[in-house]
Order: sequence, then structure tokens, then C-alpha cells
Amino acid sequence: MAPEKEKTFIDYIKLVSPGTSLRNVIDDILRSDLGALIIFDSPELQSLNLIEGGFRINCRFTSQKLFELCKMDGAVILSSDLKRILYANVTMAPNPGIHSIETGTRHKAAERTAKQAHTFVIAVSERRKKTTLYHSASRYYLKTTDELIRNISSTLQVLEKQKEILVEQINNLNILEMSEMVSVSDVCNVIQRAEMVSKISESVKRNFTELGKEGSVMHMRYRELLRGVEKSESEVLRDYANIPLKRSKTMLSNLTFDGLLDTESIARLIFEKPTEESIIPKGYRFLDHLTLSIKEISQIVRTFSNLDNILKLNPQDFEPILRNRSSLICEEIRTLREQVLSGKIIC
Repeated sequence: MAPEKEKTFIDYIKLVSPGTSLRNVIDDILRSDLGALIIFDSPELQSLNLIEGGFRINCRFTSQKLFELCKMDGAVILSSDLKRILYANVTMAPNPGIHSIETGTRHKAAERTAKQAHTFVIAVSERRKKTTLYHSASRYYLKTTDELIRNISSTLQVLEKQKEILVEQINNLNILEMSEMVSVSDVCNVIQRAEMVSKISESVKRNFTELGKEGSVMHMRYRELLRGVEKSESEVLRDYANIPLKRSKTMLSNLTFDGLLDTESIARLIFEKPTEESIIPKGYRFLDHLTLSIKEISQIVRTFSNLDNILKLNPQDFEPILRNRSSLICEEIRTLREQVLSGKIIC
């Protein structure tokens, strides 16, 4: 049997999302004006003798049992798979030499235990009414459902606006391509906006994880806003950049928000050209909307170099590649070009 995949911090955050048994216990503890220290078992927890006192429980996990045991002063130890409650009312004895930024006794013990035992620890503050999560060296404040919904709603509004701008810029790029008037700046604007949408979307991912099933409706809206963004950006980069797509995507992902705001930096980084210089698309993005195979599209681009040349071709020019379909494809090109110039969006 393959070994169980090691849990990440995100995996543990899912365990405390609204509606889960563990989150219900945390909410009950806060409502009861109590504090608590809940620790997941790990090999290091046992081998380093970090547990003192208390008593062994080793019973099946239920939220009711855990809540009652948390009423005592000591920590509660859960099995790593959350199936059993192992110990209760124990005192944690992590190495006091481990650095901690916390001030309270419970939270110092929580942070040091998480670091030393490489495990997941939940500390509920009786005084501050806050829940702090620790996983190895990571630390995170658990937000309330209302906080998460407000944060996500605000981010979705920003995403929606950025997506609208991106669609407008792609439409503008389409028209400029048909008119042979594309500049590096026009392409950079599309790439800039697509990367902004991507970075903003990344910032809200943990909130969705933490919100769990409570955020299912907003998550549907989130996925709809992101639909087609990565594909559109990749198609534009393939059409204009002279460096491999994977490399250009990596370079862009390393840019900060401030770096993205500077289109001249993007122009130098991806195109090695000034923003005002004209640039011609290879034609992949346009040809992808015709009834052509991937092989045929590649052959056409290799043969005729760019979209400007392709738009001027006659059926006989395509004959060596398309055989008896040349007239049909030329008609498709003419129709698509007219649709673009009339304002129909291609994403």
C-alpha cells in the first residue's frame, strides 16, 4: 500500500472550515468563553516526550466529546486522521529555546509544539476570542464566516472589473490585428490584465478553502470569472513572444503587482522591444477559430510567417496544405475577419 500523502497547511485548514465537526467544536468553545489547545498527533510528539501529565483517552472522535474535554485546562491530543481522541488535560513541554512570537503561555506552547513536532495545532484564546492555527513554522488566524464572505465578495468585485477590462482589451487587440495596427503596448496591456486577474485570484484561494461548503455559490462565480483567462493569455503569448511559452509564463508569474503595472518592463522582458514599436501576430490565435487541425495551423504559420500574410492569401496559396479545402477555409477567414471588425469578441 502506498504511504499516505503528507498533509499541507491547506489540508488542515479544510478540516476547520465552517460546518465541519472540528469547526463546530471551535465555535462552541468561543461561544462558551473558553480557551483550548488541540494538537494533532505526530511521530515526533511521542518520540520527543513533549506530553506531560493528563490521561489517556483513546476513544472515537466526536465533536461533543472533544468539546467536553476542552473544558479542562490542559491540551487535547487527536489522532492525525481525526478518528480518535488520544489524550486529554495534558501539559505540553516543547523546547523553550524554540523562538516564539507569541506572548501567552497557551500560544507559546502551541507555536513551539507545532515547530518541534512538525504537526498541526489549534489554539483558542479565551481573552481575545481568536483562533490561531499553527503548522510546523506556519501561523494563521482563523477568520469567521462573515469575515471570509466579506473578503471574498470584495475580491470578486475587483476580479469582475478586471475581467471586463481584459475582455475589452482582447476585443481591441482582435480589431487591431485585422487592421495591421498592433503595437507592443497593445499586447502588453492584455498580458498585464490577464496576470492581474491571475494574481488576484490566487489571493482568495485560501479563503475559499477555509470557507468550505459555505462558499460554494461564490466559488461558482469565481470559476466563471476565471474561465478562459489563462487560455487567452497563453494564446496571445504564443502569437507574439519569441521565447517559449513556459518560460514567458514563469517570468510573468515572478513579477510583483508593481512590476505588472510597468508595461515597459513587460515589453522588455517578453518581447525585447519598446512599447511603441509595431508587432505582428503569428496567427495561431486567429486560425484556432477555423476548421483546421493543429497540424494544419502549424504548417500554415510556418509557411506564411504571420497573420498579416495569411489574411492576404488566395485559395490557391493554401492548396499545398489544405488540398480541396482551400476555398472553404478562405471563406471562413473572410467571415471571421468581418465578425472581428464588427466587434464580435474572440476569447
